[in-house]
Amino acid sequence: MYAITIPEPGGPEALVWAEVPDPVPGEGEVLVEVVSSAVNRADVLQRQGFYNPPPGASPYPGLECAGRVVALGPGVTGWSVGDEVCGLLAGGGYAEKVAVPSGQLLPVPEGVDLTVAAALPEVTATVWSNVFMVAHLRPGETLLIHGGSSGIGTMAIQLAKAVGARVAVTAGGPEKLARCKELGADILIDYREQDFVEELRQATDGAGADVILDIVGAKYLDRNVRALAVNGRLAIIGLQGGAKGELNLNALLTKRAAVTATSLRSRPLAEKAAIIAAVREHVWPLIADGVVRPIVDRTLPMAEAAEAHRVLESSTHIGKVILRTSAA
Repeated sequence: MYAITIPEPGGPEALVWAEVPDPVPGEGEVLVEVVSSAVNRADVLQRQGFYNPPPGASPYPGLECAGRVVALGPGVTGWSVGDEVCGLLAGGGYAEKVAVPSGQLLPVPEGVDLTVAAALPEVTATVWSNVFMVAHLRPGETLLIHGGSSGIGTMAIQLAKAVGARVAVTAGGPEKLARCKELGADILIDYREQDFVEELRQATDGAGADVILDIVGAKYLDRNVRALAVNGRLAIIGLQGGAKGELNLNALLTKRAAVTATSLRSRPLAEKAAIIAAVREHVWPLIADGVVRPIVDRTLPMAEAAEAHRVLESSTHIGKVILRTSAA
């Protein structure tokens, strides 16, 4: 088969479409013929040499895929050859085939094109696990999403609105904010021109956000704590603004607030399977009913992964960027 390889870390040109050995499904794994994969920030970090796959995972980038089951490993039940699926991966999505733990597979939701389905596993698992399973967002509460026009952000807006929450977003520029509004965002903050702490304070009559979903990290840590409501929960899922920051514990204590930080890729298989099961139970019906939908900016051939990475790094996209194989 062919896959996107990284012979040496570097810029987008470091991604090389090359012939590699076919994967063999192990115990509890399913072999999927990949129709599409989606591009994530973690793929960029891996290409740059900063985020290696967990031990035993595929060396190729790609944290999610959609495709068709072509073989079952020992001990697999509940799936059949020919099933159209999408899956959460520790790596290997940028390839023509990938072995996936059966607990990390999902059926393609009703009404979603197989190619587009690759945009779902990572964002739905990330948002549901952090915003709902960890931060316990409830109806009537306010959720602040940093990077509202990203793949994570566009899904978080829709899921939060579906459960009856009020949604605030930060994004760069009027076009991105307009798209967030179309998806249901109530409070629109241009982080280039506005202070999100002050804007949120005014919009919530001084209360702040009950939950904050943050992809920035250290750069926003102090302001995020200031933006939290009493009993607020800050969920950190990214470090685009640095890994080390100063935390004002007195402010946290005063607000009886909590800070959590999670990653998805390195979690044990059982934890990932539990998250995927929750997504299937709670999110998949919303997608089938058309309440929630994947937002895809563009689709490119898999061999043009370098261009897809350039798009992601330029931050000009809205939603997800998809890579498709010849099986599409």
